[in-house]
Amino acid sequence: MERPQAEQLRSIDTDHRLWWALSVYLLTDPALAAETGRSVVDIARAAMEGGVTALQLRAKEMDAREQWRVGKELRELAARHGVMFFVNDRVDLALALEADGVHLGEEDLPVAEARRLADAAGRPGLIIGFSTAVPAYARQAVVDGADYISVGNLFGTTRKPDAGAPVGTGPLAEIARAVKVPVIGIGGVAPENAARVIQAGGVGVAVISSIAASPDPAAAARELADAVAAARAKAGRATGGRPA
Repeated sequence: MERPQAEQLRSIDTDHRLWWALSVYLLTDPALAAETGRSVVDIARAAMEGGVTALQLRAKEMDAREQWRVGKELRELAARHGVMFFVNDRVDLALALEADGVHLGEEDLPVAEARRLADAAGRPGLIIGFSTAVPAYARQAVVDGADYISVGNLFGTTRKPDAGAPVGTGPLAEIARAVKVPVIGIGGVAPENAARVIQAGGVGVAVISSIAASPDPAAAARELADAVAAARAKAGRATGGRPA
C-alpha cells in the first residue's frame, strides 16, 4: 500500500539528517545540573560547543511553565549551533516550542496518537523517538510512525530511577536488525564503551552524566564525539548515512 503523502514527506525530510544528528545526544538533567552548580542551559551550551549533535529537554521535576521557559532558551541555543532539539514526553510542549521532535517511552502517549496530533497541528515532519529494549515494541513503534529508537539501559545508570537493570548491547543489536530507522544506545555510555554501541548497530549514543557531570562539559562532549566518530568510521558510517 502506498504511504500517505505526509508520511512520504516526513520520511524524505528526516531520514538523512537523523543518521548524522543522533551521533551524540544529550539529555538535560536539572537535578544533576544543580549538583554541579550550573544551569541546564550552561551545560547544554558547553556540550554543543564540544560536539553534541542532538539535545533533549528532559525535566520531569519542572512544571509546564518552567519547562516552556527553559525549553525556549534551549531551542534557540540549539538552532544557533545547528543541533536537533527534542522534548521528552510532551507532544504539546514540543509543538509549542517548535522543537524538531518529541521523545516517548513505553508509558507515554502512544506513538500513533503523537503522530496524529503532529499531523493535525501541521507538523508532519515532527520527529518521534521511542525508548524500548523490546524488539517487538520497537517494530510496532516504527509502524506507528517512530523515526528512531533509543535502547537502554545498556551499561547501568543512576540518573533514571525507572531505567531497570542493564541489558547490554544484545537488545540493541536485535532491534537494529529489525527496523529500518536509526537506533541509539543509552545508559552508562561513556567514551570507553561507545564503540560497543556502534559495533552492535547503533548510529549514536545518548547520555546524561558522562557530559553533564563533568567539570568540563565541552571537553567531555568532545571526547565522546571523537569516540563515536572513530567507531562510526570503522563501521563505515563516518558521514552519517545508513549502515551498509
